[in-house]
Amino acid sequence: MEARDLVVPVREGPSNQQLRYALRSWEENLPHRHVWIVGYKPAWLNGVNFIPTRQTGTKYVNTTHAVRLACERAEISETFLYANDDMFVMERLDEMPVLHRGPLREAESYYAARASGSYLRGMRETRDLLADHGYDDPLSYELHVPLEISKTGMLRALDAGRHLDVLHKRTAYGVLSEIGGERIEDVKVMHRQPRFDRSTAFLSTMPDSFANGEVGRVIRSQFPTPSTYELRGH
Repeated sequence: MEARDLVVPVREGPSNQQLRYALRSWEENLPHRHVWIVGYKPAWLNGVNFIPTRQTGTKYVNTTHAVRLACERAEISETFLYANDDMFVMERLDEMPVLHRGPLREAESYYAARASGSYLRGMRETRDLLADHGYDDPLSYELHVPLEISKTGMLRALDAGRHLDVLHKRTAYGVLSEIGGERIEDVKVMHRQPRFDRSTAFLSTMPDSFANGEVGRVIRSQFPTPSTYELRGH
């Protein structure tokens, strides 16, 4: 199978060490062709393609804009891997599997019991959108792992949810494109403690858990060598 491009929306900010180590993990373990950074490019980055954006909206609006720009860019492969800068691939893969987190109704119950706010509202509005398209019990694809998407399918999902300010675009794409996949638990580690699943091929962190937690230490120790995406001396 031909290698896919890897598209990563990056927010404005300082050095972004999570991105540095994510790139190390992708170079070692996730086959891809070119890396495309959309949004902001840290000074230490090297050998990547870059699409600058003005990030004036919420993080949801900014990332949705970034994905649309990637889908509209002719130079990016028709099917590409979409990843965020806090997603780490811990084992060598021949190709990225299709993964989901189970029924959206279960994810909704999980978040409803813990918090409210725009993310949960967006989840519910995305659920209603999918019901309008005939999917009454859809899956959720809101996992902190890379997702292989097609430009055509993602643009269709973005157009369908254009009226939503917090579209759950991974889920909208996965359901409307009927990509199926295998169920896993989400791999995000929110805390500093040493208790987390170390057997998974994927990990994801918060800025604090990466900088100060055991999960960050494990990731940094596994990928000590700079990737080709880092300028020397940076």
